[in-house]
Amino acid sequence: MVQKIEFAGKSSEEKLTELRTKLREANASAVIVTALDEVAWLYNIRGRDVPYNPVVHAYAVVTLQEAFIYVDSRKITSEVKEYLDSINVQLRDYSDVLAGVHTLVKEGTHLSSIKDVDCRDEVDATVTNGDAETKATGDKTGLIWVNPGSCCYAIYKALPGDQVLLQPTPLALAKALKNPTELNGFRRSHIRDGAAVVAYLAWLDEKMQEVYGAAGYFSDSKCTNKRKRLENEKLTEVSVAEKLEQFRARQEYFMGPSFETISSVGANAAIIHYAPEAETCAEMNPDCIYLCDSGGQYLDGTTDITRTVHFGKPSAHEKACYTKVLQGHIALDSAIFPKGTNGHALDILARVPLWRCGLDYRHGTGHGVGAYLNVHEGPHLISFRPQARNVALQSSMTVTNEPGYYEDGQFGIRLENVMIIKEASTEFNFADKGYLAFENITWVPLQKKLIDESLLSTTEKVWIDSYHQNCRTQLSPLLSGSELEWLTKATEPLFAN
Repeated sequence: MVQKIEFAGKSSEEKLTELRTKLREANASAVIVTALDEVAWLYNIRGRDVPYNPVVHAYAVVTLQEAFIYVDSRKITSEVKEYLDSINVQLRDYSDVLAGVHTLVKEGTHLSSIKDVDCRDEVDATVTNGDAETKATGDKTGLIWVNPGSCCYAIYKALPGDQVLLQPTPLALAKALKNPTELNGFRRSHIRDGAAVVAYLAWLDEKMQEVYGAAGYFSDSKCTNKRKRLENEKLTEVSVAEKLEQFRARQEYFMGPSFETISSVGANAAIIHYAPEAETCAEMNPDCIYLCDSGGQYLDGTTDITRTVHFGKPSAHEKACYTKVLQGHIALDSAIFPKGTNGHALDILARVPLWRCGLDYRHGTGHGVGAYLNVHEGPHLISFRPQARNVALQSSMTVTNEPGYYEDGQFGIRLENVMIIKEASTEFNFADKGYLAFENITWVPLQKKLIDESLLSTTEKVWIDSYHQNCRTQLSPLLSGSELEWLTKATEPLFAN
């Protein structure tokens, strides 16, 4: 399908012009695009070849004069073919890509390169650190640009060492820097998605009380542990996740989930990338923490949200851990930092509250999010991993904020919102660096009874109440009846003025 300009915000012709400018600056005459999301973004097309990711199995080859897409022509509708013709993108069969590469090599200009074609270790190192460079001599162009992180070995082997520019292509960064239309789409889609998640939580709250005699989302009393009027009904991790998708499907522009929902209760929530299966998943348990990490694909944006809740009486330890995770989330959300800062430098902000009591988590804190594309997007990230140093965080990027804590065999906690990086307004501007901040765009309440108020600072309390007020403001127009009543109760001020 064609991603219409009302959602894409920039035409493929504009993107091709900008890409060719980058080619000239790099003394390159062509680029072979092998990352599926980069192909989709460049040509403003979407597909269904990969579960949860709206991409198509395809390659793109762009020269200074021409553009090609290598794809199974049976997947191309008449509308898409007409569109590709209109933007002067030539259609080629997917199986012909190697022949196209050989032709490109034959017609290219040989230039001096530091790439050693006989040393695969150097290619592997390039994939790891992203720092490899290929330097052309003279004023000629002729290098063929490929991304070592996504280029298949067959294409790599077809490229002579003196013709290849082995670096991440400029498309990854260009795609990560969202245009105003994409950013507005992100804001709108996250509001609709937030309404769906709130409707789901309101439904789940009621069902947990009906089926299991749970105290419920708002009550801090113990459960009765007795089934009520729905004695023959059972809720499982999978069945409730399916219900969440139904709530999302009601929303405008919904195209499907953005990844397999991590619906996990009790000990399963301690498995960071847990994937429940209908035959083996756990039954919901009102005496255990429930962690739900989910997202939606919408024509105007991609969402990713995690909430952790308890429908019974959480222990003091669970509340303390939840609060520490929340404090880390608030610290990162509130950060102001100089331009040029990378995600490796900011990762610590989300961990310090946990570190102070000897706790931590084993995953990164944030990743980029595509615009109706892959829910995990680079080249930037917020993480302790060395790759997070490679690319600075920049205004108009999207990134998640998802600290957590996982106690093996017991429970897991994660709180995840999506943020937009924006220009910050500061009193001073040391060395004219410029400063950046985050704009939160995810709106789903945090559970009051999991918060240990005694651990919070005044600033953190103000943040929580402000966030909940914004949740109410953003979501109320999309909800009604019992769902609106649930939202209103969930967003009441938590702390006395």
